[in-house]
Amino acid sequence: MKSYSIKELLSSNLSLQEVTVKGWVKTFRSNRFIALNDGSTINNIQCVVNFENFDEALLKKVSTGAALEISGTLVESQGRGQSVEIQVNKLEVLGVSDPDTYPIQPKKHSLEFLREKAHLRVRTNTFAAVMRVRSVLSFAVHRYFQNNGFYNVHTPIITGSDAEGAGEMFRVSTLNQKKPPLNEAGEIDFKQDFFGKETNLTVSGQLEAETYAMALGKVYTFGPTFRAENSNTSRHLAEFWMIEPEVAFNDLDANMDLAEDFIKDVINYILENCAEDLKFLEQRLLDEEKSKPQAERSDMDLIEKLKFVSENNFKRVSYTEAIDILKSCTPNKKKKFKYIIDEWGADLQSEHERFLVEKHFKCPVILFDYPAKIKAFYMRLNDDGKTVRAMDILFPGIGEIVGGSQREERLDVLLDKIKELGIDEEELWWYLDLRKFGTAVHSGFGLGFERLVLFATGMGNIRDVIPFPRTPQNAEF
Repeated sequence: MKSYSIKELLSSNLSLQEVTVKGWVKTFRSNRFIALNDGSTINNIQCVVNFENFDEALLKKVSTGAALEISGTLVESQGRGQSVEIQVNKLEVLGVSDPDTYPIQPKKHSLEFLREKAHLRVRTNTFAAVMRVRSVLSFAVHRYFQNNGFYNVHTPIITGSDAEGAGEMFRVSTLNQKKPPLNEAGEIDFKQDFFGKETNLTVSGQLEAETYAMALGKVYTFGPTFRAENSNTSRHLAEFWMIEPEVAFNDLDANMDLAEDFIKDVINYILENCAEDLKFLEQRLLDEEKSKPQAERSDMDLIEKLKFVSENNFKRVSYTEAIDILKSCTPNKKKKFKYIIDEWGADLQSEHERFLVEKHFKCPVILFDYPAKIKAFYMRLNDDGKTVRAMDILFPGIGEIVGGSQREERLDVLLDKIKELGIDEEELWWYLDLRKFGTAVHSGFGLGFERLVLFATGMGNIRDVIPFPRTPQNAEF
């Protein structure tokens, strides 16, 4: 007999038919009512057992976490909360679960505790909902770019360049760690390493993606990236996924158009396709907010926040205008900001970005034309000589979610910037070649996927939106 998913059964018209379903026990009440879930939906299906028809030893194996195969008649439910239930005719225990040691009991667990059980936490309603939304978002990303003429490029995970110039990279080496070979200067001789040079895990696929954009026109990467930043905050991971489109012949205005259209499209997609999970996550967030002081509570519910982004035009504001607004705003004047804005050139913090979005403009904001000194070397220098064609997209509750720019296509300007920052020109010879052979205006942006999932699910910690978080002092599982 065909095995149905619980999602299929709860939305079907198979009443009074014999069905088979497989899943894990959420609860078993009164030796009669089994709540079964298979991960296909936030909802369980109730399976009603007539204990007189089953061996007592078999029913003792039916405990929270056990894997079952159940066959029976799908009937209209007599109880509240579900439209149909299964009158069980046959029950097979596929995998037992020790009720004394199974950690995911039917009660509220702290997120900190569940991080220690990352291999089992997806069996909770919260993490199952988050990971389903994550999966649908991932599909929506590929769907958007594929439907809009982009080609997916798999850029290297092992690289010899530092795209951001940050230097916080994980080294990749096969050299003897206890006694590495040294050169005449007494330094580690990476010429004897596997790749014949010093290599690291990538912090971004952008530079390599640019090379493909300058041949295929429109490309995007969606892959793992790594930052060896010793930061233990709720917003940082050492391993995360990045979405990075690059488009030939796009200037900054076209880049902003693309980013806004992309974000609205993927958010609308989950609003349409993850309604039950989002409703559950919204209620979870509302329950969590009740325990917070009034001043710390969000002004918007989760779904309202998603629609706030998808239904509003993004306000485009220059960095200079934003600084003027922040300098003269009440929180800055009354020193309510942790970081006071007193001069042009300041690197904006999340509190400033959220003020602009949530209090001043009351819509998503795109800031552009940032000071060159606080942005990366590859961003196109403006005619004023002090700002670059950079842009950041700011969201409610989270601040910056997208960073991008028009890339510097002029060889002489790029060479001056590289020399000024002390970057080794020889390491980027291939990147500079793009400016010698058919150079053209081009742009792109980067969006940390976990930041997007964090926003979409309303979770408060980025470690809770990736299956197995990698953070300082933590590489478990």
